[in-house]
Amino acid sequence: MLDKLGGLLGGNKVVAIDIGTSSVKLAELDSSRSGYQLKKFGVISLNPGWIRDGEIVEPANVAQVIQSLVESVKCKRKTASTGIFGNGVIIKRIQMQPIEENLMAEAIKWEAEQYIPFDINEAAIDYHVLNKGSVTAAGTTDVLLIGAKQEFIFRILEAVETAGLRCSIMDVSAFALANCFEANYGARPGATALLNIGAGVTNVVILEEGNVVFARDVIIGGQNYTMEIHKALGVSIPEAESLKISASLGQEVPNEVISIITNTTEQVVEEIRNAFEFYTATGGGNKPDLMFVSGGCIFIPNLVEELSKVLGVGFEVFNPFQSVTYDSKVLSAEYIQQIQSIAPVVLGLGMRGSKEK
Repeated sequence: MLDKLGGLLGGNKVVAIDIGTSSVKLAELDSSRSGYQLKKFGVISLNPGWIRDGEIVEPANVAQVIQSLVESVKCKRKTASTGIFGNGVIIKRIQMQPIEENLMAEAIKWEAEQYIPFDINEAAIDYHVLNKGSVTAAGTTDVLLIGAKQEFIFRILEAVETAGLRCSIMDVSAFALANCFEANYGARPGATALLNIGAGVTNVVILEEGNVVFARDVIIGGQNYTMEIHKALGVSIPEAESLKISASLGQEVPNEVISIITNTTEQVVEEIRNAFEFYTATGGGNKPDLMFVSGGCIFIPNLVEELSKVLGVGFEVFNPFQSVTYDSKVLSAEYIQQIQSIAPVVLGLGMRGSKEK
């Protein structure tokens, strides 16, 4: 896993800030020999359009929301850990000739030009050697290459630091998701899929023996359902969102809404299936035998069941509190239940800087 991307390696006692498409989530964690404990948590909505495909379009407005969230949970920490996702980041497994560790960083820059779909001079590059010390049958080393648009990074830094925080860790949201999974479930044998289906982006991660071997952000999620309801029924976007939520809660809604949701699910499933097929087509290893699902959209009627059927993979709901505890003096069991589906990424970001020194 990587602790940084285009930023400084962080210290301990960070506040995690997960800037998503439709909301900002905040978490404070402490760690001890017994594991991680969540001390504070908060979430606040963002206006539509402020985040587009992972890019912060309105940094000043997002900064105000972050500042408001920090104040509302009475956060005292000033050092932040945050994540990057969407079109501004690419993660690719590549093969390289074995090379000394002190020469790897320079070699990666040359390799990256072949795979990064945007200007290499405007990208931050990082890497992670998989199964360090071993080589493939072809005599190569597997490396996970990560590239991120510097413009995306600068916008995130601007929003976080304008809110009065110092951003010391910039992680990839997909890796934060994997980090949270490992803290709760350990390294499962074989291949495991993680799907975090958010409002505008779905994080698809494949783990093999605990290592991230594939990660892709699919630009699709809950907003697709909202917009389809909005267009088909001619209702306002807030009304469309309300109808989607009502359907997700099992409440009575017009038959047209159920039909729209069913049709949109076909589109969502197809896009996620394409990501799985890309993993297989680009030298992916074992097919996952289980997927863990999270994100606010897992409650869309029949979405997860249809994904499981089409992908041919069983599923479980990702419980980020399976091993992570919480401060019951501050957070109730009912609240923890409410945030369970949206918490994995922000908890993973918080774990980056909460280890004891």
